[in-house]
Amino acid sequence: MPSIYQLKPRFQALLRPTVQRLHARGVTANQVTLAAAAISVALGALLAACASQVWLFALIPLWMLLRMALNAIDGMLAREFGQQSHLGAYLNELCDVIADSALFLPFALLPGVSPLWVVLVTLLALLAEYAGAMGPLAGASRRYDGPMGKSDRAFAFGVLGAGVATGLLPPAWLDPLLLLIAALLLLTLVNRVRQGVVEAARQSPPA
Repeated sequence: MPSIYQLKPRFQALLRPTVQRLHARGVTANQVTLAAAAISVALGALLAACASQVWLFALIPLWMLLRMALNAIDGMLAREFGQQSHLGAYLNELCDVIADSALFLPFALLPGVSPLWVVLVTLLALLAEYAGAMGPLAGASRRYDGPMGKSDRAFAFGVLGAGVATGLLPPAWLDPLLLLIAALLLLTLVNRVRQGVVEAARQSPPA
């Protein structure tokens, strides 16, 4: 299934000069990963505490764009400068789902939004990433299949945040849009499991 994730190589090419400068200054991949998660949690806490100030949700699309850049940067630092580690692998997966949860859940506090659908989206996002991370356990690669991968979720919630902040997105539309995201996440979960099983079967030696 198509996904914004497929644009990652071009995005990385734009970021490479920045990555080289960060490495020259001693910045590590794990530091970038932890910083992105910490800022996400802080922003989520701010939005939860001030949910009545809907203009603050304009910070969501701005931060989502920067967070996508930081996610690409930490991976490039790890791969291109020999910073890959077992700890980094854990941090990469855990910080992503923590950051997503922190940024999604404040939407449940908006007037007219059903908390149930926000929680459902958050849970399905976690399960989709867990399914992707389980690929190596099944003998496949880490799966990034769409249509609602990490980059796609960032785009979707960036649009929701911008719509809420500007008032261009009617409150009555939020629940249906959350249900659409949930459906796409469920499809993503199925795709990752299915493609992981297919890939693992191809790599298994014949009996």
